[in-house]
Amino acid sequence: MSSAQLLLHPLPYRADPAVWFEGLRHRHEAILLDSGRPYTQSGRFDIMSADPLATIEIDAQGQHHCTRPLSAVTPLAAQRELLQHLETIPPATTDELPFVGGLMGYWSYDFGRLLERLESRAVADIDLPLARLGLYDWALIQDHDLERSYLVATAERRDQVLAWLEPSHGRQGTPFTLTSPFSADINRATYGQRFQQVSDYLHAGDCYQVNLAQRFQARCEGDSWEAYRRLRNATPAPFGAWLSWQGEDHRERSILSLSPERFLHLQDRQLITSPIKGTRPRGQTAQEDQQLADELLGSLKDRTENVMIVDLLRNDLGRVCRAGTVSVPALAALESYRNVHHLVSTITGELAPGLDAIDALAAAFPGGSITGAPRIRAMDIIDELEGTRRGPYCGSIGYIDQRGDMHTSIAIRTLFRQDDTLYVWGGGGLVADSHEESEFIETLDKIRHLMKALA
Repeated sequence: MSSAQLLLHPLPYRADPAVWFEGLRHRHEAILLDSGRPYTQSGRFDIMSADPLATIEIDAQGQHHCTRPLSAVTPLAAQRELLQHLETIPPATTDELPFVGGLMGYWSYDFGRLLERLESRAVADIDLPLARLGLYDWALIQDHDLERSYLVATAERRDQVLAWLEPSHGRQGTPFTLTSPFSADINRATYGQRFQQVSDYLHAGDCYQVNLAQRFQARCEGDSWEAYRRLRNATPAPFGAWLSWQGEDHRERSILSLSPERFLHLQDRQLITSPIKGTRPRGQTAQEDQQLADELLGSLKDRTENVMIVDLLRNDLGRVCRAGTVSVPALAALESYRNVHHLVSTITGELAPGLDAIDALAAAFPGGSITGAPRIRAMDIIDELEGTRRGPYCGSIGYIDQRGDMHTSIAIRTLFRQDDTLYVWGGGGLVADSHEESEFIETLDKIRHLMKALA
């Protein structure tokens, strides 16, 4: 098969990516990587696509199932090989565009089981592949800083996509409704017991930090896209994502993510990760809001948590970066979102020669900010105590571009829908001087607004 030239086709700029995505969301394997505009100014690009050339799923045994024949044996090699099946040539004018074809999708938290030797105690009660990615040969991209929209596609694909974008091709979805309130999988006393067990491990020196989460679920009906639009209006985030598909069993599965946290960004071999550790709710008044922000900035506990994860991620990047290039340009800096304040650090490095985006992903997955330190021991404790596997929560969503670049999020503030059940998780990092009640409240503060937006 000969390579096809990609073309850059300008489109009218839309401040809200949902305007364009309405024409695509019913297509096969539609995906939106969402900057959160116009509700937040943090993100720059929206990336959307559908109808991939192929899809690959990784199952719980680490076997890959791809709609194209692959010779690779391991899950990482299979993803790398599938990416090489993309035979399109980017135009020279796309250097500023983040994505011109490649892999897009998710890697669940439990994908980490294929990368490290872990205990296996938590129940896998959600039917979800460990990873699912599409090979996309076109994308509609919005650059909100320059207020421009582009379709990057071959001439044949361009005409096809333009037809999909016609208003007459959009279909009205059924209204989304919760048919039961959200309820926690565990009660308050059980959370306390799990907290105490983590505290015992911490004080025994077994580990330094553990991210402990609890899961909530509700019954629902209607269109997941409508639910996502309500969520992004209530709690916009720079690393949002919506993707939906039907498995071989014809059951609907959707991931709705409103994540504020970058995992890994690789561009021109420069690698960046931005862990979040430390959270306070926004205040009801300007004075209260400032007090909460100042409290977070002055919190030794939260700064200590952040520094622990920075050290972990410095080591992760050091495994794949050129010696002497890993640095921390920002440590525990305040970032404020519509519903919460966070402490965010930035770690950077230059990818070592001979390594690629998939090597970087494997070296740092899952992100240390949502496991703890040391990572493997923290993950074993999580598996022991949480009872059920996390699925998409604390995994990663994003893309690996055919030019070698990558951008992924940490899938926090993330919901998963399977048929008529909707799941959401809230968690927080525990250290030796953590207080049970405040940590319990933090798990609720992080997702209360998500549940309220859908109620």
